Amino acid sequence: MNPLIPTVFSADPSAHVWPGDDRLWIYASHDEPGTNTHDSMASYHVFSSTDLVNWIDYGPVLHLKDVKWAISHMWAIDAVLWKGRYYLVFCAVERASGLFKTGLAVSDRPQGPFEDIGFIQGMEIGQDPALFVDDGTPYLFWGQGGSCSACRLSDDLLHAVPGTTVDLTAQLTWVFEGPWVHKHLGKYYLSYPGLKNGNWPETMFYATADHPLGPYSFQGEYIPYFDKQAGTNHGSILKYKGRWYAFHHSMWQTGLSECRSLMCDYLDYDAQGRILPIKPTAEGVAAPGHRPGPSRVVIQLDAACVPLACGQFHDVHVAREHPGFVGPGYVTGFERKYSGVTFMTQAARETVYKLRIRYRSPAGPEKLKVMVNNSTLLDDPAASGYRWDKHLPVPAAADWTELDLGPVTLRSGDNTLKLYTWEGAQNGLCLDRLWLEPVTP
Repeated sequence: MNPLIPTVFSADPSAHVWPGDDRLWIYASHDEPGTNTHDSMASYHVFSSTDLVNWIDYGPVLHLKDVKWAISHMWAIDAVLWKGRYYLVFCAVERASGLFKTGLAVSDRPQGPFEDIGFIQGMEIGQDPALFVDDGTPYLFWGQGGSCSACRLSDDLLHAVPGTTVDLTAQLTWVFEGPWVHKHLGKYYLSYPGLKNGNWPETMFYATADHPLGPYSFQGEYIPYFDKQAGTNHGSILKYKGRWYAFHHSMWQTGLSECRSLMCDYLDYDAQGRILPIKPTAEGVAAPGHRPGPSRVVIQLDAACVPLACGQFHDVHVAREHPGFVGPGYVTGFERKYSGVTFMTQAARETVYKLRIRYRSPAGPEKLKVMVNNSTLLDDPAASGYRWDKHLPVPAAADWTELDLGPVTLRSGDNTLKLYTWEGAQNGLCLDRLWLEPVTP
């Protein structure tokens, strides 16, 4: 149901289905809870689902602190699968020039986390990027402040091909920013947020063409003004399991235009291929064969990814010797007192979660401490009475297994979860993955 992801404030959804993968993926920007400015945007999230009702949130997958060329404004994004690797296509303000640039970050997995590899050369400014691949050729679209441009990209995606840049502004009535391109019935559809007659808030429009770089013919408005929409809108259009969907954002949860939430509504065409206007519904959507319902979002964090996902290792390391791990590796080396892993995750509002880990400990049992937000130690839910040391028992496990560590309260905003040893020399403890499943609305 709408909002689509109620557990974290997100905007600018870029939806994709990757070849050979049954999941629908959303790449989105992140709004800080309680903010009154888009200047505070500093990270990105990835979500996946097979039914559009049950979702996995992979946590922060790229943060401003890990983009050395950028100084501010991690705004709208896109993603692309190119030559076997996944690229996050994002924008941020460059430190040297003070202008928006279109950055690239790469991962071997669709959920990331992603590692920055620089920004695309040959563009003076690059805000709100969308990367569209047509018949093996990559095209980049971008727009800001009432303009929209596009170009063909080099094979490494890091350069605009000289002589291919086109200014599409005059072809896109009321365009302001945020282009997205999809293909239907042999036509290229360029959708975008615009300002009708120059007036805020933005509503969503589209134009069509016979070639990705145009020329485009304006067609009309497909998401008109709706109640509690944000001052901005930004979205993507995708066909999934035989059904078309429009992804966008609103301020339905907060009433604050800077604390936005992802939305999704069914999209239909008429017999001539025109998009029928959409009125967002609270019921929302579901994949074929499923019923719309309240979204259930589980946070999933891989231990081996911590350094690229706003976390930290404390005298531990990544290993891959023991088969059966489900992430890109697992963390081991819990050999000293207080060695461990700090995970970071984000939440829209204070919520109670059930914390689970996937681990193996053939020589156990072990003892772990779990500290939440550098202030609160979890206690063994089975223990009676007060214990000042507050360690959690971890049973011996010859193979990978899951363990429920009890309830955790996440606060609004950034949260840290530090899992560390109590006595050191933890006999080969290996940590693969962590889950946070909400137990309260």
